[in-house]
Amino acid sequence: MIRKGIETVAILVFILAPYLPLQAEDITEMFAPLPEIAQSRENPVTPEKVELGKLLYFEPRLSKSALISCNSCHSLTTAGVDNLPTSVGHGWQIGGRNAPTVLNAAVLGSQFWDGRAKTVEEQAKGPITNPIEMAATEELVVKRLKSIPEYVALFKKVFPQEKDPITLDNMARAIAAFERTLMTPSPFDAYLKGDKEALTEDARKGLKLFVKKGCVFCHNGVGVGGDSFQKFDYGTDQGRYTVTKDEKDKKVFRVASLRNVAITYPYFHDGSVWSLEEAVKIMARKQLGVRLEDREVKYMVAFLESLTGKRPDIIVPVLPPSTAETPRPDVSTN
Repeated sequence: MIRKGIETVAILVFILAPYLPLQAEDITEMFAPLPEIAQSRENPVTPEKVELGKLLYFEPRLSKSALISCNSCHSLTTAGVDNLPTSVGHGWQIGGRNAPTVLNAAVLGSQFWDGRAKTVEEQAKGPITNPIEMAATEELVVKRLKSIPEYVALFKKVFPQEKDPITLDNMARAIAAFERTLMTPSPFDAYLKGDKEALTEDARKGLKLFVKKGCVFCHNGVGVGGDSFQKFDYGTDQGRYTVTKDEKDKKVFRVASLRNVAITYPYFHDGSVWSLEEAVKIMARKQLGVRLEDREVKYMVAFLESLTGKRPDIIVPVLPPSTAETPRPDVSTN
């Protein structure tokens, strides 16, 4: 309901912006500050679950080769991405789409560029069993985890009501619980909470342009995007059509969240644009039918830079060792 309300306000402001003077209150109603933790009723975030999820997030033995972890493509040492056009997977295979950031992903309305997963819990399973990415199987993941006594104990602790707690679904729930803590509050969040000096003058000008030009029509809410789908006729990727096979979904993609956009380059679903200024110009021209002046691009980028948040301090965990029963790494591409 909150998302729908924000989207309605954004649409109204988009229609009326050219005719009315915009006050700060009008603008802030179209967005929402980040929560400290993106809680879930279906998968409550607990310290024990986060501890397990953090280990699994950095665990390369969830991949067939025992070389690739979630952190490989969504590195928490950078901005939750690998800063590559498209990621490198099992056997040096190259993925087809740019890896979105894991930071703040839990607040978004769907996951992946085509929105095929609704939640981070659903998303966490996808890459692990994808033959191009981590190339494991459910059987292999479960067998490896069950062969390591530390993991057996942790899964029992986190899922005490289950007779057989080590499952692919529970692995995903733990990883997702950790991801639900990866929030990055930014100067823009401080601005939304009432600190009108949190943004520079250029950033405030950029925010007003962001609204007046119509960017806010798609990029709104807590994620500044990520809750809707739009056609973006750029490149050869067919977008949601690859999932739905519905003609109207050709070249339709989930709208990207703009949080931390200044440091999650390269841009777009194919990672083909490395300059934020260039990405802004392309989006304005293709999606809004306007050509921005250089000073407008400067102000818009200043606003987008205000969405760069404080990343959580992450200490890379020490993983438990394998045992004689742990299935060995397999780097074959068969």
